[in-house]
Amino acid sequence: MDKPILILGTHWLAEEMYDLISEIPGCRVAAFVENMDPERCKMKIEDLPVIWVDDLASMTETHCAICALGSTHRSRFIEQVEATGMPFITLAHPTARVSTRASLGAGCFVSAQSVISTRATLGDHVFINRGVLIGHHAKIGEYSSIQCGVNIGGLAEIGESTYVGMSAVILDRVKIGCGCVIGAGAVVTKDVPDRVQVVGVPARIVKTDIEGR
Repeated sequence: MDKPILILGTHWLAEEMYDLISEIPGCRVAAFVENMDPERCKMKIEDLPVIWVDDLASMTETHCAICALGSTHRSRFIEQVEATGMPFITLAHPTARVSTRASLGAGCFVSAQSVISTRATLGDHVFINRGVLIGHHAKIGEYSSIQCGVNIGGLAEIGESTYVGMSAVILDRVKIGCGCVIGAGAVVTKDVPDRVQVVGVPARIVKTDIEGR
């Protein structure tokens, strides 16, 4: 790791990600990046500066970035930064176990105590929170957020921009559509179409025509 890291985001998850990255050998966070409220650039986080997104163009050769927004709508921020030419880094905490046969896209983050099993595939900018289990040959679509304690079975598929709430269970071979929200603690036993919210045990559809979370 030879480039300092810029964390996209200036709220609580950004502080959490700073703490986790500080425990990855060879990694150093240089600053945080804001794209909504210029006033936040007057503050410091963990004694580091907050940079306005429009000022990143001059840093693309010397820095790399990773996003610290749990919302699946972070794609807007990421695409804004990608347009500057800024490269994104993929990181895993030292206590995570990521199979050497798994595939992780650009900008993915795997938090502490999580397991990514053999032949699992994570698309670009997938966020894996603490203590997540991703089964063998599972597929996670880009911009998806998998929250603490989720257990995703082998050969399961999660569509892009889907939010899976804390401690949810997705059985093996189940397919979840794009832009879905899986409620905390839900147990998903059958396929779920695009853009719906499911909750409960077993999970049932409670909302339709949603756009992630």
